[in-house]
Amino acid sequence: MPEILSFTVPEACAGMNAKWFLKSFCGLSTRMITQLKREKEGILMNGKILRTIDNVIPGSTVTVKLPDEKMNIEPVPGKLDIQFEDEHILVVNKPPFMPVHPVKQHQTDTLANIVAYQSMKAGEDYVFRAVNRLDRNTSGLVLIAKDRFTVNKLKNSVHKDYIAAVHGIMTGKGTVKAPIGLTDESKIVRHVLDSGTPAVTHYTVLKNGADYSLLKLWLETGKTHQIRCHMSCLGHPLLGDDLYGGSCERINRHALHCAEMVFTHPVTGKKISISAPLPQDMQNLINSLQGASLAASFALSCEKYPRKI
Repeated sequence: MPEILSFTVPEACAGMNAKWFLKSFCGLSTRMITQLKREKEGILMNGKILRTIDNVIPGSTVTVKLPDEKMNIEPVPGKLDIQFEDEHILVVNKPPFMPVHPVKQHQTDTLANIVAYQSMKAGEDYVFRAVNRLDRNTSGLVLIAKDRFTVNKLKNSVHKDYIAAVHGIMTGKGTVKAPIGLTDESKIVRHVLDSGTPAVTHYTVLKNGADYSLLKLWLETGKTHQIRCHMSCLGHPLLGDDLYGGSCERINRHALHCAEMVFTHPVTGKKISISAPLPQDMQNLINSLQGASLAASFALSCEKYPRKI
């Protein structure tokens, strides 16, 4: 069944053109508005057809009918560690060594395959749209939007906190502002380049071990391998990240976990905060820090250095 979204026109939008109201207030993309215009009763105001050239009336109810979509990924049975779910959003705690999307080498063993199976089983069968993407070996929270409206509203508006273990002793907090790009020598490894795209990473040190540090990080930009590249350029590559100079002696994948996610729900307007526990391999690293309590350290850092939402 098509999904119906309803919006009440506020006084501040009196006399506003319907197309601008749908874009600025409702958060619909131009492409989506164009598609809705082709749908029977795709856009209504108080139950009557609303043309994009019409003006909206304060107090009126504008409804849009999102068209049905089908999951285009092969469904494969599997378990999902679901942290949050409603009719618009699914947030799962992805384990390490699992790709998010199917690629040439991984066609049926991805998060998308399992989500496709679970959505089909639940009678939803929505298109898989990951709002954030994690590397195969990165664990933690992945947010999946169940429709185009939701993914458009959440784009670039989800705050994520990561936990990472890096080589060497770091103290305090800091920011890395360094553009990232590819060189002709590799199509995978990122480098800090003057010609790269801007990238900004903030970090706070939570604990120190004998020869490594535990960090909380959050990003202003979301570039491929950003945390891994920036920490390596500081001389503190992630443990287990041999691609960027780290050692796999203590852990056999890069020690990076998306631990917390905060966003405003695109439909209800409520603030949603979700946390994901560390996987066992990273927890073992934490346990090796004498007297370390990750939960206490992480909470303290959030209080001392509050996020901006």
